[in-house]
Amino acid sequence: MIYLELLWVFFYANFMGYGGGPAIIPLIEREAVTAFGWLTPAEFAEVLAMGNALPGPIAPKMAAFIGFSQAGLGGAGVALFATIAPSLVMMLALMGLLTRYKDAPQIKKLTQYIRPTLAVLLLDIALRNFISSWQGIGWVHLCILGVASLLCLTKLKIHPALMVLGALVYGALLLG
Repeated sequence: MIYLELLWVFFYANFMGYGGGPAIIPLIEREAVTAFGWLTPAEFAEVLAMGNALPGPIAPKMAAFIGFSQAGLGGAGVALFATIAPSLVMMLALMGLLTRYKDAPQIKKLTQYIRPTLAVLLLDIALRNFISSWQGIGWVHLCILGVASLLCLTKLKIHPALMVLGALVYGALLLG
């Protein structure tokens, strides 16, 4: 049954998530955390952070981790397949239409309507992660990590993966 659930969650999220990773993440979170209870909100935030730190698209990395945590290698395979299948099928089926109508005003208008929705969904996740962090480690550590991250990313141009690694070390040394 777990394989069918994994297939459903990741196929659904990737089929309905127009806009790539930013649109898919809230759908995966709703299913994996709320509907099936595979992860806690804090665990999902950690999976999201690690997925963002690693190169490549986020959805397959999250699918592989969640699938593996629920059903081993078979679960990871099913979740990865379900993540990739909707895009593959739709791209093959709609390639001609996409080429023909990519500059149509209706398609451009649709994209204009979807962007604010994605922004709201991302803001929602960011606020929930902020509140969870605030409650989990307190405002002092949150401010230290936030300011240090902002400075390192903007002024020192340190790669985000190194920032996540630095935050993990900080947490292990001072919070663990």
